[in-house]
Amino acid sequence: MYIDLGKLDYKFLHKPLLIGGKAIEYYGLRKSGQDIDFVISGGDHLRLAQKYPNNIKNLYGDIGICEFEFEIWNQICTFDYNYLKENAIEEKEYAISLEKLLFLKALAMKMPKYLKDLELIVDRILKEAYDKQ
Repeated sequence: MYIDLGKLDYKFLHKPLLIGGKAIEYYGLRKSGQDIDFVISGGDHLRLAQKYPNNIKNLYGDIGICEFEFEIWNQICTFDYNYLKENAIEEKEYAISLEKLLFLKALAMKMPKYLKDLELIVDRILKEAYDKQ
């Protein structure tokens, strides 16, 4: 799946980690909405916040830079880039992790949309496990 990060006119020091709906779509589980969510390294986040100082939002301490269709976070529920990127798959422009996507959806499962995503991911993991037998 191609995502045009070039619009940001920024060269990332570390590959952004794709999360949210686009990550769910990457795994073929459902179509995503309009926004594209990433978690990025602290250094990248600082530099990008300086580039887009008028497009910053604070969601309970998670700081997002919202520019174009992107929401680019420094962390999710205090879990930072280094933690969330562990064992991620490296694509050309970004990294992605089904394991950490499962974790993030579990954190938000009180919301029906995220509970449904959680169920989709668990079904995918179980299918893969049973297909290997």
